[in-house]
Amino acid sequence: MNSQGERWTADQVLALAPDEASRKAGGKLAAPGPWSEAGAAGGAVWGQCKGSGKKPYQAVIDIKGPAFKCSCPSRKFPCKHALGLLLLWAGGDGAVAAGDPPQWADEWLAGRRERAERSAEARGEGGGASRAPADPEAARRRAERRLQRIGAGASELEQRLEDLLHAGLASADRAGYGSWDETAARMVDAQAPGLAARVRELGSVAASGPDWPARLLEECALLHLLDRSFLGIERLPGPLAATVRSRVGLTTEAAELLTGPDATTIRDRWLVLAQQDSDDGKLVTRRIFLRGERTGRMALHLSFGGAHRPMDTALPPGLVLDAELAYYPGARPLRATLGERHAPAAPGPVPPGNGIDAALAAYGDALRDDPWLDSWPVVLADVTPIPGRDGASWQLADADGESALPLDPRFLGRSGLWQLAALSGGAPITVFGECGHRGFLPLTAWGTATAGDTSPVSL
Repeated sequence: MNSQGERWTADQVLALAPDEASRKAGGKLAAPGPWSEAGAAGGAVWGQCKGSGKKPYQAVIDIKGPAFKCSCPSRKFPCKHALGLLLLWAGGDGAVAAGDPPQWADEWLAGRRERAERSAEARGEGGGASRAPADPEAARRRAERRLQRIGAGASELEQRLEDLLHAGLASADRAGYGSWDETAARMVDAQAPGLAARVRELGSVAASGPDWPARLLEECALLHLLDRSFLGIERLPGPLAATVRSRVGLTTEAAELLTGPDATTIRDRWLVLAQQDSDDGKLVTRRIFLRGERTGRMALHLSFGGAHRPMDTALPPGLVLDAELAYYPGARPLRATLGERHAPAAPGPVPPGNGIDAALAAYGDALRDDPWLDSWPVVLADVTPIPGRDGASWQLADADGESALPLDPRFLGRSGLWQLAALSGGAPITVFGECGHRGFLPLTAWGTATAGDTSPVSL
């Protein structure tokens, strides 16, 4: 072991690549030419790589994770810059020298150390007097610097939106996706991943079909509202300010929610309504929806995994969990983290539900508190899936036939639609899903007792 940590082999580095194209691209960057300020120390490697723009991409790797951070807009994980830097370091020819990390790399590495310390303390692992406490003053300075960066990014984004409106929405079609991708990369540089994600959505709306200018204007308005809210966040009520912070990408650590000075947990018997995994090529996201038996509150537990990061929680729908949950702060709290479990998970009942009018009212109430919500989780009871007339979308209709809710277009064409229709057989059933501006997205359904099987079916 040396000051740079145990050096990897090229094969170990290439084993991390998400695909063959990334291996080839990373190999091309495994030379000193495009790199500057490359260094390594204490199990970390960092460097700046010249790209197509004026500003080089900043890459830093925690070898102990391994974990990666790069300012490029790539959706692959690790990106070609991280792979190229690791290959350059693995070569051991002096191109990556020992030294102290620059500020941008040190901030990210320090953040990882603090999160690891808080997580270990929350689990009660070997802390005690031997563990040096995190420097609160250093943490405060880092938080202030990040707020300043996000504020600068929000101001830059406001100018981008103003230029778009002055030029006319048609200019968004002519500019193509590359212009939006560049703007999103600028938001990543500003450490505002929430703004970056919304900018990428703008790029996908332009020329996406009939009435795209109206949809683009709506998304621009929501993004403008988020920008202005963050720039004036000190004037917002506490819960709304917390919502704005989370929407731009500032999150609270789970350990702090469970063990911090303001920690508040809710114990209940939580019925697992749905579990869904999505893979964007670099990260697997698991969404677990729960509802409290006593409180009736909805909760969403998120976990993330990848090739070297297994999922920490698996809860199939239909189980009941006697556990404590802590909600992330916000004007309409939904996301939560699991705390202490008081009993093993056991099979649970079919959840009680409401009609369509109540579901729409629940989404409206949530939207009033958080205007950036796409949807809200609801359980619909005694609804029947029916095909629309004259080629219209499928719908879920109340048993009395007075109200109907169109299915989300993203659900149509999936096998889940036919599972839903087969489970119903023309009879009312219970369905859990997300009610939003696109319609209703079913996630889980339960048959009726008269049909002989009330087991949950994931759609």
